[in-house]
Parts: sequence; structure tokens; C-alpha cells
Amino acid sequence: MDELTAAGITNPELRKSYLECKRLNSLYGKTYFLATLLLPKTKRPFVHSLYGFARYADEIVDAMDSDRSPASRRKELEQWSWKMLQDIKRGQSEDLIGIALVDTVKRFEIPIAYFEAFLYSMAMDLEVTEYADYESLMEYVYGSAAVIGLQMLPILGFDQNREQDSKSAAQNLGIAFQLANFIRDIGEDLDRGRIYLPLNELKAFGVDREMLEKRVVTTELSKAIAFQITRVRDLQSKAAFGIKYLEKSSQPCIEAASELYCGIVDEVENIDYQVFERRARTSAMRRVKVALPAWARAVASR
Repeated sequence: MDELTAAGITNPELRKSYLECKRLNSLYGKTYFLATLLLPKTKRPFVHSLYGFARYADEIVDAMDSDRSPASRRKELEQWSWKMLQDIKRGQSEDLIGIALVDTVKRFEIPIAYFEAFLYSMAMDLEVTEYADYESLMEYVYGSAAVIGLQMLPILGFDQNREQDSKSAAQNLGIAFQLANFIRDIGEDLDRGRIYLPLNELKAFGVDREMLEKRVVTTELSKAIAFQITRVRDLQSKAAFGIKYLEKSSQPCIEAASELYCGIVDEVENIDYQVFERRARTSAMRRVKVALPAWARAVASR
């Protein structure tokens, strides 16, 4: 039985929307997609719908078309965001991505506030190019990453008696993923004029924008990156306890996602912090080493 049928998704238009979201996930989120395969078929399409929504918004913000101005992207994001939020409120959409998203939100009663926070952060990317400190960065990261974990919880299933612990863990893991992403993509973000590492923390190690723009990994920058890597691992550790509160069938997926995505920082260390010369990637061998035992646990949990 295919995933959509297993999940009770039979309407042709709805299936088309979910398949588009799955396509986006498989194309742009290979690590996430691999982890999603560890979920029961009944859960996978709904995770794909959340990814499809987030990816589409991100593409508007980060469109690499050189002839598209920030004003043009801002207008498109505002229009699309307003439409998506209105569709969620009325429980109906005609947007190719929105159809699946609205269906997922209705099925799992996911609060619209999470999507408002996400879209707010996406809009910040069109205005804000740097963050003075960690606290100001967290305003952005709450919407861009923490709420993704919160959106996922109802789909994954969790112990209702440990709701706050589960939510805290979900947010911490989402933030860890985002910070790992920032570390890996320092060079790419500079291409877009952005710095996501807190300026005051960079300054503490003797790093400023001018040094970053030279795209040379100095001793100072290596130490600054190492500091950020420690934070990622600390957040990952704090999130780990919450995985046991998830439904058994969801735990192998999140454990694998945590190891693979936070593992990006291991790869940054392996390339000696040379983030301007190479893009740190989780190796195929590591993916296999993580995925096979996780698959066995996933099958056993069912």
C-alpha cells in the first residue's frame, strides 16, 4: 500500500498536492527525507506537507534570480503568506502546496500561530542581514526552526502528560538543526549579504564582518566556529531526553535526523573549518551507518 493510501488520502487533488510536497522534500531535503522514510507510512505525507510549505516560502526569500529585486520577493512573500494564512483559517486552499498543508493542519489541529511565526521570520530575511547577539538571533530562529519542531509534534505523537518537556525538546532540536545550518553555510549566507552568527560572539574571538568578507579561515574564526559547534551539541543533548516521550514508531526517525543533521558540525570539524572552500556534507557511509540500525528499530517498533 502506498503512503497516501495508508494515510487515508484518497482525493485525487489532495494526493497531487501531497505528492508535490514529497517531491520538494526528496529534492531539497535529502537528509530530512531519508529520516522521514523511517516513519510509518501513515505519518510520512503530513511531514512532507510541512516541508513543502517551508521550502516554498524559503525559495521566495532566497530566489537566486539575479533580476529579481528584494522588493519583488517581499511583495510575493507577503501575498503568498497572506493567502496561506487565510486558507488555514477557512480550512480550504487552491494552492498546490496549500491544499496539503491545510489538510494536515486540520487533521492534527496544529495552531496557526506556528505558521504565523514562521512566515514572520521569512519576512525578516528580506530586511535583516545580521544579528547583534544570540537573543536577537533567537527571535528569528524561533520562527524559522523552533516552530518546525512544534508543528511536527502532533504528527509524530507524544506523551500528553509530558507536553511541556516534549515541546521544549522539539524546539531545542529545531534550533540545533538551524545553527548547524548557519555554521555550514557561512559562505553562502555572505553571498546573500547575511551573517547569522551573533556579532558580539564573533567579536569576542576577534572576528568582524570585514574579516568574514575576506573568506579566509583564520585562527580567530576557527575558534568562533568551534564555540558555535559546542552550542549545537549542547542543544542536541538537551533535546535528546524528549525523544523518549514520542510515540515509539516516531523515535527512530527523530534519532536519525538528530544524528545526521547535527552531524553536519562534525563534518565542519573534519574539513578543518574550511567553510568557504567546501560545503560540509554528511557522508554516504555515515548515512548508511545511521539509517540501517534506525530502520531496524523502526520496524521493531511497529
